[in-house]
Amino acid sequence: MCKLNNQQHNGHIRHTLQSRHLSMIALGGTIGTGLFIASGSAITTAGPGGSLIAYFVMGLMVFFLMTSLAEMATYNPRSGSFAEYANRYVDPALGFAMGWNYWFCGAITVAVELSTVGIVMNFWFPHVPSWLFSLLAFIIIFTINYFSVRTYGETEFWLALLKVAAVVIFVIVGIAVICGLIGGHHALGFQNFTYKKAPFVNGIPGIISAFVVSGFSFQGTEMVGIAAGESADPHHSVPRAIHATFWRILLFYVLTIFVIACVLPYTNKNLLSSDVQDIVTSPFTLIFQYAGLRYAAGIMNFVILIAVLSSANSWLYAISRILFSQSVDGFLWKGFRRVNRRGVPIISFLAMAVLSLALWALQFIGPNVYNYLIAATSLGGFMEWLGIAIAHYRFRRGFLRQGHTLDELDYHAGLFLFGPLFAFVLCIVVIVGQNVDAFLKLDWSNILITYMSVLLFIFFYLYYKVRHHTHLVPLTKMKLK
Repeated sequence: MCKLNNQQHNGHIRHTLQSRHLSMIALGGTIGTGLFIASGSAITTAGPGGSLIAYFVMGLMVFFLMTSLAEMATYNPRSGSFAEYANRYVDPALGFAMGWNYWFCGAITVAVELSTVGIVMNFWFPHVPSWLFSLLAFIIIFTINYFSVRTYGETEFWLALLKVAAVVIFVIVGIAVICGLIGGHHALGFQNFTYKKAPFVNGIPGIISAFVVSGFSFQGTEMVGIAAGESADPHHSVPRAIHATFWRILLFYVLTIFVIACVLPYTNKNLLSSDVQDIVTSPFTLIFQYAGLRYAAGIMNFVILIAVLSSANSWLYAISRILFSQSVDGFLWKGFRRVNRRGVPIISFLAMAVLSLALWALQFIGPNVYNYLIAATSLGGFMEWLGIAIAHYRFRRGFLRQGHTLDELDYHAGLFLFGPLFAFVLCIVVIVGQNVDAFLKLDWSNILITYMSVLLFIFFYLYYKVRHHTHLVPLTKMKLK
């Protein structure tokens, strides 16, 4: 297997991201439409108590997962990290599958976010073709990522800061509404927590369904592992970003779900909406309106626009680095290793930009294919999380087997073995729970559509394993760095 340093003839990867950039990349990656639009569906499904449990447990799992990633990223910082770790510590076939899965899913995510920008902008400009706004958004994120990783980091820092500010304001306004301080209504207190079947609705199945919703909301946190390879001081900034992000995410999400559950009963039909076009029925919009805030829908539409642009910007960055890493590992054409003088893996970046734009355009010429591609990536992020948990388990065992001690690590994840095992089990629960009804009814067509991303991942894994006859890397022969 070909191994190269992250360095090429015309330039090299720049380590210019600071701790504040990494913190906001990790935090901003989890605050998006999943929180602003779809969070209410968890309350409808599991009730106030069930949804709070689901978000707390999922937040805890993400914390353990990110500490696993932090341990490997501080010891061996890599651009495109987790696919590289799976390649080194588990099996090259797993690294290959994780890399292909991530950039494939990421390219489709960029395409979807570009389409979403057009929909969001039509809120203000309904008579302008949405594709014009999508193209403008593509030009913006292309330009940001083209210049340098520092430009990407600064942009993401400020976009994430705006999203965080929106959540903080929402929580403050929501608590004021609950206490009857604003909006001209009586204090609501906790009456909706005991409304009808609340606080727990649909029992354990309801909580598992809420796991699925919350799991999608937390997708993107792993990007801090990719960015670690371009951090100025990954040994200190990565652990700091992980720990700070965990508490902020848990605080934001749990408080947000708590506020929504207090103000809106779980029977409110608007909580079921997960369509960005239904901004007027977003839990955030409804509560701002309840508080008497004028232009609530317009304000939330702006926040969602920021969230979507941030998501597209981050995913374009991440998939270009994953493609670069796959080339460095010898999985792809060596031309993808080329880095320009600004530290950007330029061929990988251009390839991912073109692919994302082509996938976005596919909706106009093959809408059915486009929709199938979206379905094919629905569980891709959870497959990456599984891979990270497995890689960390193998890394720690190999590290100790080769005579090293934990004192040699700048950062080591606490509660090992529980952390990666807990993440592994919960990811399996979420993947299987994505469509339990289809399994119970043996609806094979629905099962195929729902779990297409899992089947694609397995295909990539088996293809590489059979073609190259790879095996599980022996613990004593791991290349730890």
